Amino acid sequence: MGNALLSIIQAAGWPIWPLILCSIVAVALIIERFTSLRPVRVAPPKLLEEVVAVTRTALPSSDVISRLADSSVLGRVLANGIRAVVADARINETGLRNAFELAGREAMHQLERYLNALATISTAAPLLGLLGTVIGMIEIFAAQNTGGGVANPQQLAYGISIALYNTAFGLIIAIPALMFYRYFRGVVNDYRMSMEQAAERMVPLLMRHTIGRTGGHAA
Repeated sequence: MGNALLSIIQAAGWPIWPLILCSIVAVALIIERFTSLRPVRVAPPKLLEEVVAVTRTALPSSDVISRLADSSVLGRVLANGIRAVVADARINETGLRNAFELAGREAMHQLERYLNALATISTAAPLLGLLGTVIGMIEIFAAQNTGGGVANPQQLAYGISIALYNTAFGLIIAIPALMFYRYFRGVVNDYRMSMEQAAERMVPLLMRHTIGRTGGHAA
């Protein structure tokens, strides 16, 4: 198996090496995203209820807020909103929402990390495969021309099959990369919705701890 794969790589020529590099990078990105987008690292199921229970009667201490921020991506977003109230007891609802929004943008930037690179690989891999095929075909016809113009059908068919390895390898890389990109994009969108809903739930709860709150807003 290993010798057959090595012979294919050698026969496909130098254009296949960028494809091999793309495949290695794609596998590394997929493994990294699977690890980083686990619920326990982004939005633990019971985290919001625990934060709501803690902040219902009083604002948590700085140590508790720090542990919350270090626990997960959602924890960091919630901690940012709590810190905004702790830092400014007269903050209004707009200011609190802005604090959540800023933390949310930073969280989304972290969740979307490397997704563009994965999308680029899914787009570039077929083009690299096509480039390898074109280069292989050029070399095949150039070899035929240098051979006195006598074409060997068997040799030509073999050369074409070798050249097509690049296109096949490009598609083998691109299709899974695109599928995983779409999957991770859906996961990130679900997390976005969860964080937005969590922030909406925390805003009125945290506004209870502001000073001079009147009609739903701090003075």
